[in-house]
Amino acid sequence: MTVNITSIKTSSNGAWQGDNPLDYAFPLLIVQATLIIAVSRFLAFLLKPLRQPKVIAEIVGGILLGPSTLGRNKHYLNRIFPSWSTPILESVASIGLLFFLFLVGLELDLSSVRRSGKRAFGIAAAGISLPFICGIGVAYVLRKSIDGADKVGYGQFLVFMGVALSITAFPVLARILAELKLLTTQLGETAMAAAAFNDVAAWILLALAVALAGDGDGGGHKSPLISIWVLLSGAAFVAFMLLVIAPAMKWVARRCSPQHDVVDEAYICLTLTGVLVSGFMTDLIGIHSIFGAFVFGLTIPKGGEFADRLIERIEDFVTSLLLPLYFASSGLKTDVAQIRGAKSWGLLALVISTACAGKILGTFAVALMFMMPVRESLTLGVLMNTKGLVELIVLNIGKEKKVLNDEMFAILVLMALFTTFITTPTVMAIYKPARGMSTRTHRKLRDLATSPESKDELRILACVHGPGNVPSLITLVESIRSTKSSLLKLFVMHLVELTERSSSILMVQRARRNGFPFFNRVRRGESHDRVAGAFQAYSQLGRVRVRPTTAISALSTMHEDICHVAKDKGVTMIILPFHKQWRGESNEIEENVGHGWRGVTQRVLKNAPCSVAVLVDRGFGNGAQTPGPTGTVAQRVCVIFFGGPDDREALELGGRMAEHPVVKVTVIRFVEKEGKESDGVTLRLSLPGSCSEENYSFSTAKMNREKEKELDETAVAEFRSKWEERADYSEKAASNIVEGVLTIGRSGIYDLIVVGKGRFPSTMVASLAERPAEHAELGPIGDMLTSAGNGIVSSVLVIQQHDVAHAEEAPVSKVVNTEYEKYAADASTSSTVREVPRDFV
Repeated sequence: MTVNITSIKTSSNGAWQGDNPLDYAFPLLIVQATLIIAVSRFLAFLLKPLRQPKVIAEIVGGILLGPSTLGRNKHYLNRIFPSWSTPILESVASIGLLFFLFLVGLELDLSSVRRSGKRAFGIAAAGISLPFICGIGVAYVLRKSIDGADKVGYGQFLVFMGVALSITAFPVLARILAELKLLTTQLGETAMAAAAFNDVAAWILLALAVALAGDGDGGGHKSPLISIWVLLSGAAFVAFMLLVIAPAMKWVARRCSPQHDVVDEAYICLTLTGVLVSGFMTDLIGIHSIFGAFVFGLTIPKGGEFADRLIERIEDFVTSLLLPLYFASSGLKTDVAQIRGAKSWGLLALVISTACAGKILGTFAVALMFMMPVRESLTLGVLMNTKGLVELIVLNIGKEKKVLNDEMFAILVLMALFTTFITTPTVMAIYKPARGMSTRTHRKLRDLATSPESKDELRILACVHGPGNVPSLITLVESIRSTKSSLLKLFVMHLVELTERSSSILMVQRARRNGFPFFNRVRRGESHDRVAGAFQAYSQLGRVRVRPTTAISALSTMHEDICHVAKDKGVTMIILPFHKQWRGESNEIEENVGHGWRGVTQRVLKNAPCSVAVLVDRGFGNGAQTPGPTGTVAQRVCVIFFGGPDDREALELGGRMAEHPVVKVTVIRFVEKEGKESDGVTLRLSLPGSCSEENYSFSTAKMNREKEKELDETAVAEFRSKWEERADYSEKAASNIVEGVLTIGRSGIYDLIVVGKGRFPSTMVASLAERPAEHAELGPIGDMLTSAGNGIVSSVLVIQQHDVAHAEEAPVSKVVNTEYEKYAADASTSSTVREVPRDFV
């Protein structure tokens, strides 16, 4: 049915008046957008374990919704995606594309491209030249083999094929490198610099291709002078933007700098309008409008408050809503059924193999010439073969200009899908950089205490989620800082989740690239985030040496960054913020950064190469000034001691705090009541399938209980003899451990309570194993003091001592007076806590 698009109305009168909303433009657009986003998001979820870029899901979603699969049902296709709605959907999607290309230009720093050197330029040149040359042969074969392909002028067809085969998708490559933790390595820097060169060259070639394509009539009915005029006008436009508009945007950015209180909305509106005007001007010239938006993005100063504000305003709306419509529309126009017969599938294999071979071999050869190792050279070639966003833009323009027919368009879309899909698994297979997770070091506070060299430097890695964690961490670090013996070096790691937002990549690119993860060096005149600024201000007081660092990673691999730095820098203790924070009296306000961050804490506790402390903050350091050598406000700290390696580490930390002149430490040791010592407690592994988060995990290592008791007594005796004048010590024989611990936490006497995690528990702690766990990773005592419903007002620090022998843990439950007692009887007579062998349960 032929529809006159001028007769299409925007909105309906409603179903009650007999109108079908799907016959009207705007309601149909809403249905199409909702369907596309739902399908693409679902596919992105399915492809996430394979670490595939989101654009893959969006294109595949369009193919599924289009004529290749669901579109075979003509009733569905004519109702949901009728031909008259295509210009409307593509017009809305093109607005998103326009602003996305503006963001791409905003990400691309031309000054860093110029500084990249000969290596990146040579690799980029080879990565473009060889595939482009290969494209000549492929173009010749396609024109001879595909019906209707020879109706287009050879020049524009050749340029489009060359660009399609030689392009590297800069945004997609950045995402892949970040997820593989290669972005801040030398390989990642080279790949990004080469991709940036490639991007600039690709846009120039694309402008040339569009100029040659004209109106798609094959070039035979227009004068060659028209293409020359288009190119000259395009060059003049670029020159005007870089020479006139760029200085103007620098002035605007200065007006919006942090020195000014607010960013004037007029400047934001002016810039967004500039994107549209730039797009219109290049369209007027005869080059696609997205080229103007890209060039305008290049004129915005990088890394300032103004650029951040622009990204904040537009990126979520563009990348989450409008851009999926564009790439799904590419899938909707892709009819895989056009590729039929052995000849067509052979042509697809030819195009894929030629594109991969040209790009990978060209990059590989030149990388070897620059003396790069073979494995890195091959990996670089695979990375540079990444297609995706820009590739689809090129193909859509080619189809729009009628340079590519349906069959060629389908072949090239599938080629782009395949080459991008294989990038991540191929790189993971051939190049696996050392993550620092394979070997363990043996570092804990006790090591420094027993070191023959009294001037050993205490190194601490403090992690923060955001500015809210800063006051409590500075207060804690200051209370640990020894004023007499060893020095303290503090590594501060700001943990940032790598999201789908392009600003995550911008954050990585903006930072100093010298490792994995990278360390920031605050440069004169440059703005830095509030987290680094707060710790830098603390370090300038001369109390401690601070090195700020940022880890940008997916939450599933964030622990690798933390453990890598801890191992690489020889850290003695990692301090992690708990994923929940309480503010105000009675804990009425709770801030939860998300369950995903709880998983980060759990994985760090499991894999850390040193001792770990988890800080549960209930306003520690917010109610009083930061303690200092001349301060008058004391921090009141209580160390609860039951016994075991973790509790001894907590006691060691308490000793360091006691050395500080304004920190008052109290040690409360829980002991068994007389007559209770002989009561045995048997622990067994929890039943298979039970939730490990609901059961406490204890060490599966076999330990000599008598020796553990001796070590406990020695640690307590040393503490009392060394800190008797500065710390209070008391013993508490509690018949009800739970009530005794909760009373301490509810009293409000102490600002901070320090407890051990208790992975190898005393009899008293083991008796709590059957309690339902809310935060099992903190151990029974830490969990009890952390749960919101218990009325605890003090902040809590849970300590886990690093020891290779204790690394293996398993969720357990308590068993008393059961058939397992015969196994307990076989154990050492000195042990009151016995473990059933793993293979028995």
